[in-house]
Amino acid sequence: MIRAFIFPGQGAQAVGMGADVAAEFPVAAEVFGAANDILGFDLRRLCFEGPAEQLNTTTISQPAIFTVSAAILEAFRSELGPDRFVADVTAGLSLGEYTALYAAGVLAFEDALRLVHKRGQAMQAAADASEGAMVSILGLDEDKTRQACERARQGELLEPVNFNCPGQIVVSGAIGPCERVGPISLELGAMKAIRLEVAGAFHTEMMKPAADALRQALQTCPIVDRTAVRTIANINATYYDGRQAVIDGLTAQLTRPILWHKCMETLLADGVETFYEIGPGRVLTGLMKRINRKANVINVSTAPAIREVLGA
Repeated sequence: MIRAFIFPGQGAQAVGMGADVAAEFPVAAEVFGAANDILGFDLRRLCFEGPAEQLNTTTISQPAIFTVSAAILEAFRSELGPDRFVADVTAGLSLGEYTALYAAGVLAFEDALRLVHKRGQAMQAAADASEGAMVSILGLDEDKTRQACERARQGELLEPVNFNCPGQIVVSGAIGPCERVGPISLELGAMKAIRLEVAGAFHTEMMKPAADALRQALQTCPIVDRTAVRTIANINATYYDGRQAVIDGLTAQLTRPILWHKCMETLLADGVETFYEIGPGRVLTGLMKRINRKANVINVSTAPAIREVLGA
């Protein structure tokens, strides 16, 4: 059986995430303790208790989601042994790609967490220096989404940036076009256009300062050149091949579209039979059901879900 571990990105956070896992699995509690020590603040408390407005910030949500996902993964490994709960391939949605590379053995936990924290800080700083937003458009294909962007743009930046699944594309850009694109999308047949609660125009050129800062951090980070587990890259739906490809891919993520739909189609075409969504929430499970309803997706976001999979 070929299996993939897939990891969620920003937006999956919720107050209370990981608390039941840490209470039931000592190794998961150790992950949260290590994260607190590495970061120098109480990330565990923010995950377990909030407040939501602080947890939802870019600088906190990114290391929080990474840590919860890693804690769930380590809970499995502690119960089954590191040689039994392994993936053939890994993937992660935007931020989740760092967890995917950690799960594949390309990044160590401390290095990945420091990178994710740096990424969140750099993205927040870039967002503060510009005025951008993101809008999720539901019910349009790519051609009509691009038509909506073209009509809404009026000389400003607006681009499709997250190709999540059929009928769900996120656009990103300047505030004005983001305000105009909703009504235009509805005219073109969209079911909904939802303004996302994010700090800025992620995955566009507005994030270039963040990409430059992140590249510097990546260049000094220990990155394993190759491992037995392959990781697919968001930016081109091909597998990473070496340290430099990882540096280039993670840097480009910040200013280029995320091709999640295409990544999942590639994994399905390459014979993946079972997908485990490891981390908070059920976003990726829902997306996969829109990509291929027959795909076997196992969501692992809570202690009961871990126990259910272990029992099986």
